[in-house]
Amino acid sequence: MTSPHFLGDAPDSPAAQRLYAQDLAEDGYVMNVSRLWAYGPEAHELLFDLITHVWEGNAMTFRQRGILVGATASALGDSVCSLVWGTRLAGEADPDTAAAVLTGRDDGLTAKERAMAAWARKVVRDPNGTAQRDVQGLRDAGWTDGEIFPITLFCALRVAFSTVNDALGARPDAEILDRAPQAVLDAVDYGRPVEDRVTAG
Repeated sequence: MTSPHFLGDAPDSPAAQRLYAQDLAEDGYVMNVSRLWAYGPEAHELLFDLITHVWEGNAMTFRQRGILVGATASALGDSVCSLVWGTRLAGEADPDTAAAVLTGRDDGLTAKERAMAAWARKVVRDPNGTAQRDVQGLRDAGWTDGEIFPITLFCALRVAFSTVNDALGARPDAEILDRAPQAVLDAVDYGRPVEDRVTAG
């Protein structure tokens, strides 16, 4: 069986156990990225406290977060977060809309959501290539400057999380194959492959 990431087993700790317990409560299994972040569970907690602070403090909806993570992760080529959040967005919207975000088509999004998704991709792919006209495009779509900053910060923080996972070889969990709609699975043809299923015997 191929390892779910490049490092060995992380040392056990109370903070790592809290991380695992949260996965079990929310998803019913411990995610590969959590096994990786067990090397720095306190850092994981601080990072996600900040990410949560950003979206809660700016009243981002679950759908908006799904679009942002989907656009950000797919632009980065991160299969883990693309599959997880593509599946979540499919549940919030529908599988075709989620697949469209992951492939950059953005079918099924409002004009305001399209502008947000396009901005997220620019933040990931070439942050030094953005221009005043890009920000103005967000304003024209209905976003205020007070919303544009946290949207950008949210994307940047998600890039930080994904970069650690991708660089250290974290693979999408095999469980995602039973949860993700086929449209989402088909859309994620990039990044690291889903881990091998464990078979009995």
